[in-house]
Amino acid sequence: MSAPTRKPAGSLAGAHGSETPAPRHGLPRAADVALAAIGLVLASPLLALAAVAIKVTSRGPVIYRQRRVGRGGEEFELWKLRTMREGADPVGVGTAVVRGDPRVTAVGRVLRRFSLDELPNLVNVIRGEMAIVGPRATLPAQVALYTPRQRRRLELKPGVTGWAQIHGGVEIPWEERIELDVWYAEHRSLALDLRIIALTPVVMLTGRGRAAPDPYAGASPDSPLRRAAEHEAASEAARSAERESRGEH
Repeated sequence: MSAPTRKPAGSLAGAHGSETPAPRHGLPRAADVALAAIGLVLASPLLALAAVAIKVTSRGPVIYRQRRVGRGGEEFELWKLRTMREGADPVGVGTAVVRGDPRVTAVGRVLRRFSLDELPNLVNVIRGEMAIVGPRATLPAQVALYTPRQRRRLELKPGVTGWAQIHGGVEIPWEERIELDVWYAEHRSLALDLRIIALTPVVMLTGRGRAAPDPYAGASPDSPLRRAAEHEAASEAARSAERESRGEH
């Protein structure tokens, strides 16, 4: 497997007046790799079944790859099982997936319900781009909207699971999720990581935190994320209207 190409989405230097600070110690890298490898082996039959179901029921690739922002503001290619119809992936800050979202396929709804679509994230852990526990990997356009305090979540590698995920995930407002990640970055410890790992199966089984309350992820009306998403939606609507007026499909 070839190494991914990385590019910076904005260095942390200058965000706090210094280079990225040394992170607090949590789960060791060796444990990350071991857990990811074991997880991939145990999940391989399920991944194979999911791959067949995705391929048979919808057009497009099985694995969905998307640029996300990792530690220090560096971008990497995140791997997931594809849950949306082809061409429905977000552009810019995007809009959150809501319950009954028409972009999500029938198979995708099942995979998302139990967070199975994120199993390929374990490949990112083995490659060193992610950790088992950490802030959720986010889109470059969203990172561009961060305040200096919010950028503190970039001090750590993004995680397959994390403090925000077990406290509501996308069901809670965007700013609140970021604040939970910042709190984790400030209080990270081995004990906290083990606690998050222990609680993650409960979240997976209940399906909690997998659907946002609205397309703007619960962001307040004056939130920069909401304003950017609304601007993108208006621009896309204008482009669609223009294409229709020209008779394009």
